[in-house]
Amino acid sequence: MSQPSWDDVVEMPDELDDETAEALLDDATEVQDMTGEVCPYPQVEAKKAISGLSPGDVLVQKTDHVPSTENVPKAVGDDATAKVWKSGDGRYRIFLRKE
Repeated sequence: MSQPSWDDVVEMPDELDDETAEALLDDATEVQDMTGEVCPYPQVEAKKAISGLSPGDVLVQKTDHVPSTENVPKAVGDDATAKVWKSGDGRYRIFLRKE
């Protein structure tokens, strides 16, 4: 019997391809490095940052904490749309576009 993967239990937002993720990172309004941080700190920081952005601005959170890929988008709710990029080596970027 095989073990479930994170993809089986985590409701991550739509994934981005590498090229799109790099372009969005280059144009991001704000980047937060949350590597090594666990919930709820990334959610709190994302909510604070999103509240200070203008509509259309992009916040990027870099993380290695898989639950953040689900919890951060939920925390910002309807204030931002979310997409995720995963590197394949345990690193993620959460892209949040302010509504």
